[in-house]
Amino acid sequence: MRHSQTQNLILSYLTGSELLALEKILEPLLLPRGFDLVHSGTPISHYYFLESGIASIVAASPEGRKAEIGLIGRDGVSPPALIMEGQGSPFQVTMQMAGHGRRVEAAALGRFLYEQPAVRPLLSHFLHLFFAQVAHTALSNAVHKIDVRLAKWILMCQDRLEGQEIAITHEYLATMLGVRRSSVTDALHILEGERLIYSSRGLVIVRNRRGARNFRGRCL
Repeated sequence: MRHSQTQNLILSYLTGSELLALEKILEPLLLPRGFDLVHSGTPISHYYFLESGIASIVAASPEGRKAEIGLIGRDGVSPPALIMEGQGSPFQVTMQMAGHGRRVEAAALGRFLYEQPAVRPLLSHFLHLFFAQVAHTALSNAVHKIDVRLAKWILMCQDRLEGQEIAITHEYLATMLGVRRSSVTDALHILEGERLIYSSRGLVIVRNRRGARNFRGRCL
């Protein structure tokens, strides 16, 4: 396998012939913040390979409460599922941080995987890692305090971005973590007090990644 110029991890591990075949059906596009990659309950029409930015997979209760169950960046493909052409997604997938990427129609991707079966294990490996992320997030939500969960979330975002800046509001963080906005503000103050981050309106800057990892501890 070889690495291409793409920033998407899955695409970077395709062979030259595989990537050439896939690029024929990929459509490059900008992915602004708030852009919905998948609407909950509607058929999946496209799959997105992110080159930059972060997409959130959000679950909603019948009462309308929302929480992030996972996130995807340049490490994978959204939605995180093998071909589900025509099937409805149980979750909303929305760009949490603007970026760009390439998308492919679900039917076209299905034909590509049929013709290039060696690519399917790459997608399966990503799915395994994604569902491990979801499992660890569920465990963390159950047993860790909000400040630890927030440190974990910030590190997960930084892993998928370039640099130390994360453009995010307190309100959006509250939705992602499934808590009150005041709880997010308190948690940010704790991390700032530890000199791990700097927080301002709509922006979080990681000051000490190693320290944030230590603060997070065994919260994976």
